[in-house]
Amino acid sequence: MKRATFLPIAILLLAELVAGCQTGVPVADHGAPALIPMPRQMVWNQQQFNLADSSTRFIQRLVPHLEGVAMNHHEAYSLVVTHDSLILTAITPTGLYRGMQTVRQLTTVEKGQRLVAGCTITDWPAFRIRGFMQDVGRNYQPMEMLKEQIDVLAAYKMNVFHFHMTEDPGWRLESKIYPQLGHPATMSRWPGRLYTQNEFRELVAYCQERHITLIPEFDVPGHSTAFRKAMGFETMSDPGVQPVLIALVDELCSLAPADIMPYIHIGTDEVWHNYEKPSPTLLPALVDRITTHHGREVVVWRPGQAIATDSVSITHLWSSNGHPKPGHRYLDARLNYLNHLDPLAGIAQLYFERISGAPHGDSLRLGGILCNWNDNLVADPYDVILHNPVYPGIVTYSETSWTGQSLDFGEQYLAKFPPVNDEAFIRFAHFEERLIAHRDRYFTRLPFPYVRQTNMEWRIAGPFDHGGDVNRSFQPEESIVAGYVDGMDTIGWSEPVTGGTVHLTHFFGYPSYFASQEGTYYAWTRIWSPQKQTVDAWISFHDWSRSGGRRGGPFPEQGQWHNTHPKVWVNGMPVEPPVWKQPGVEVKSDEVPFADENYYFRPPSQVGLRKGWNTVLLKIPVQASTWKRMFTFVPVDQSRGQAREVEGLRYSAQFE
Repeated sequence: MKRATFLPIAILLLAELVAGCQTGVPVADHGAPALIPMPRQMVWNQQQFNLADSSTRFIQRLVPHLEGVAMNHHEAYSLVVTHDSLILTAITPTGLYRGMQTVRQLTTVEKGQRLVAGCTITDWPAFRIRGFMQDVGRNYQPMEMLKEQIDVLAAYKMNVFHFHMTEDPGWRLESKIYPQLGHPATMSRWPGRLYTQNEFRELVAYCQERHITLIPEFDVPGHSTAFRKAMGFETMSDPGVQPVLIALVDELCSLAPADIMPYIHIGTDEVWHNYEKPSPTLLPALVDRITTHHGREVVVWRPGQAIATDSVSITHLWSSNGHPKPGHRYLDARLNYLNHLDPLAGIAQLYFERISGAPHGDSLRLGGILCNWNDNLVADPYDVILHNPVYPGIVTYSETSWTGQSLDFGEQYLAKFPPVNDEAFIRFAHFEERLIAHRDRYFTRLPFPYVRQTNMEWRIAGPFDHGGDVNRSFQPEESIVAGYVDGMDTIGWSEPVTGGTVHLTHFFGYPSYFASQEGTYYAWTRIWSPQKQTVDAWISFHDWSRSGGRRGGPFPEQGQWHNTHPKVWVNGMPVEPPVWKQPGVEVKSDEVPFADENYYFRPPSQVGLRKGWNTVLLKIPVQASTWKRMFTFVPVDQSRGQAREVEGLRYSAQFE
């Protein structure tokens, strides 16, 4: 997809309500508008309110309390829409703002009139904190790009923007007292690119106007190469480090008052080297300075450096090894790193995730933050958005964090779909319909790499020749039959599995379709086309994370789909791999930007379909070094610039 122009998304999202532009789906033709996040209590009444009457009968009011709200009252709202009035009620201006986002989504255009679908809603969030994090320390992002993302957060009732400002490659916030921190020579990436103090204030105000809290992060004592280089410290245990960081915290807190910027994040994670280890007094002194002197909450990563005297911090869980510190409030970010997630399978993971293992927050479970750690250097700042499923991820996480996940799936559906007749699958399919509606209505000018996948099914067979030659051919390439004999093994096809992207085994160990065995697998399905046609298709094998270098091995040579030599056939004819922009990259380095490695940010492949049923067969070799054991095959229509479903196709993995 082409790089987006930085048109503020507030214009795109709110124009229909404010200016009456002709976007949206007419209520009369397609029923009630799709809402995300889905309100907690809602009843449709089949009426419509005409916004032409808004001057006298569009009423917003603050009240002392709301009936029927279970928690988080300050963001709750009630909405009653009939043919003759629209009444939005809340306890706080923030509640009114959240309710206005629902009004925006309820508004459609019919015959030139802006109409709000009639309903009665009582709504509140399941979690107090529903956030999104961008790492601008590793890859600088222009202000317009940050504002674009904040507009999306606001439109979907998210309330925290976590601003990870410092990293090994650069300290990105201007300091008046230590201006050397912004010197280009201290930065290994994007030298000299930082946020002035005025820009920081502007960003805080931009968030505040949208009822979003900005949480700034100085990540210390690890991730501090740029800091140490600028300040001339060999180690973080140097006695001079503590007064410098205290002064920097004081300077940061001077940029916004505590009621507007109540949290300061100080990192503390991944102290791998002796030169990163702090003096015993450093972290306790920072915690005390932030909480006692500045009257703010302090947030620390966990796992992270132990702070023996700390009894007040909010712990931010970041890995599967992260567990809440007893008695401390905490934020959950353990399962939701967009830089690792596939746009198709990852959206299902975010949907089925249960934040903090509970249906809603409480006195300790504050909520969660969706993170985008694009560790790898990017060639262009906007590649951070193009190379990661940022916008479909935010929209999905807004649903998960606002409504909560009422069912406890554990890790069961983080890497595979539930059975198609299961209530959980049906609920996701309904959410998918709403997600696609939002893609088509609000994201026509922004990257949104998601298409319907709940209608796709596959059968999988394998492994053939455990740990053997990836270039060998096996029986499925000759014929699709119920079973095969491979040496001493009898191998049959699995029951149908669902998805556009399918994990054979998951890279983080979540339950998936197969045990972690090497060898060659095959995936098979049929696609019915109403006509003979050539369609675009997303095709990929063993996809790449946008962090950790080129995890899983070198990039393939020209003429290969992947270094494991997978293959694709449609109706027995091979589908050739792309002409790669940088084939054969062997170095596992964070400093080699991705170009076209993942399917959703390169031109799609071309696949010929005949009228009627078409057979698709994928060969998927798996080696010991294959980190992401997965495949993707999805026909897409990119004629309008944004990937959408190809009309009229049907899918079946049933034997004839």
